[in-house]
Amino acid sequence: MVSENYIRSSEAGQNRIQSFAFVISVFVCVLLCTGFAVSGFETVRQSSAIELDERINPNEAPVSSLVRLPGIGVSRAEAITVYRNSFNKEEGGDKAFGNHDDLQKIKGIGPKTAESISRWLKYE
Repeated sequence: MVSENYIRSSEAGQNRIQSFAFVISVFVCVLLCTGFAVSGFETVRQSSAIELDERINPNEAPVSSLVRLPGIGVSRAEAITVYRNSFNKEEGGDKAFGNHDDLQKIKGIGPKTAESISRWLKYE
């Protein structure tokens, strides 16, 4: 009888210890996940800032350079290059873009977008 009570209390104590260890491990996992998520968001926030070594010339820049401009996605960058190439074929040696207002000829680029990217552009 005494040994059965001892075994039961021993099992109950072991169950409490296992439950406590489980709760502690879940808590530690949540803390670690939160820490990794926060550090991941900081990395994303830092990498989303546009840093250009030089200004981009829309008359010569490839799509990969144009997509780095704010508000210019892949489709707008491709539209810029298509317009530029067709303009150069029709007009000969003239440049398609003389200033940021000329970018408004591209569908999807309005005055606000043209103005916001003007500081990152050069026209030669």
